[in-house]
Amino acid sequence: MVADQWTFQTKLLHNKHKFDVTTGAVSVPIQHASTFHQQGFDFSPKYDYSRSGNPTREALEEAIAELEGGVRGFAFASGMAAISTAFLLLSKGDHVLITEDVYGGTFRVVTEVLSRFGIEHTFVDMTNLHEVASNIRPNTKVIYIETPSNPLMKVTDISGIVKLAKANNCLTFVDNTFMTPALQRPLELGADVVLHSATKFLAGHSDVVAGLAVVKDEELGNRLYKLQNALGAVLGPQDCWLVLRGLKTLHVRLQQSQETAAKLAGCLLNHPAVEKVYYPGFDDHPGSSIQRYQAEGAGAVFSFQLKDGKAVEKLVSNLNIPVFAVSLGAVESILSYPAKMSHAAMPKEEREKRGITDGLLRLSVGLESFEDLKKDFLQALSKIEIETKTTSS
Repeated sequence: MVADQWTFQTKLLHNKHKFDVTTGAVSVPIQHASTFHQQGFDFSPKYDYSRSGNPTREALEEAIAELEGGVRGFAFASGMAAISTAFLLLSKGDHVLITEDVYGGTFRVVTEVLSRFGIEHTFVDMTNLHEVASNIRPNTKVIYIETPSNPLMKVTDISGIVKLAKANNCLTFVDNTFMTPALQRPLELGADVVLHSATKFLAGHSDVVAGLAVVKDEELGNRLYKLQNALGAVLGPQDCWLVLRGLKTLHVRLQQSQETAAKLAGCLLNHPAVEKVYYPGFDDHPGSSIQRYQAEGAGAVFSFQLKDGKAVEKLVSNLNIPVFAVSLGAVESILSYPAKMSHAAMPKEEREKRGITDGLLRLSVGLESFEDLKKDFLQALSKIEIETKTTSS
């Protein structure tokens, strides 16, 4: 069997960088050099300065490009560095359509930074193709998708958006952080740029901040490389190595976390203290059929709604296993409070308009035992029930 016929699981471990050709080492060398000796006056080396190119970074960029099915990958200092640099493919007077309940950092860049440079934007319900089509303007150049969205887990039909984009000469950007190429490969569905906060599932251990981008077109890749090199928000070699190490276990980590997430979401769905659970793995989720079509699973993240902020505080104070923190996609379960964490940059009225209320929590399920997580959540939720009953009596 040749390499291009291997499954995704095998490709995570076996690629052109599976061992160092010089020494035979089965770990990619970490090349810390900032500059490289040039052999002669007229010699054009592959590497000259690590902002422009670094062997360790190149190994990661080639790995993610192969896994996403693209022609070129790019490693950035953070997910927001990748997203911001991709947005700078736009010019003054251009317009971007963007998922309405997008990550708060992306919302901030679009509303507070791009707007200063004359780049216009419109937030739309990306699950409604008619609404998307109705908001495309003559100057629309990019349609930006998060699917599932953060934090309400709305599912966008990538192929449907791509058709609209191509008909209107737009590029399609997809934030694939929640799914990773293990579950969803947007380039295969026609998207032009895939973006990741590699801090999350790809690295997977809460020990590195990184961003990745992949393109499927060489010309677009050349344009993005010029921006990466000019702006310089590149990922350092040590952090590249950490992401490469994390990638090796992506399949098994995500497989177990997803399995646990589905069972735990089901438990919370039937609990009287929980008003709603947002998880695309549920059959009654509005986007479940699309999710099954375009992805190989529903992922390991879900959100759930409690009565209010006081209920959230009571739950958090009584949980023992999840860390209460920003971020997601790690070996440990991470419970986040979007209103004050991931979406704190979004004004309260904008959050509430999108359904990001003070009672909403987001859980990224890690590798702990399902039974332990279930017991922990049930005992913490029982405190909310007791308090509610006592107050009403």
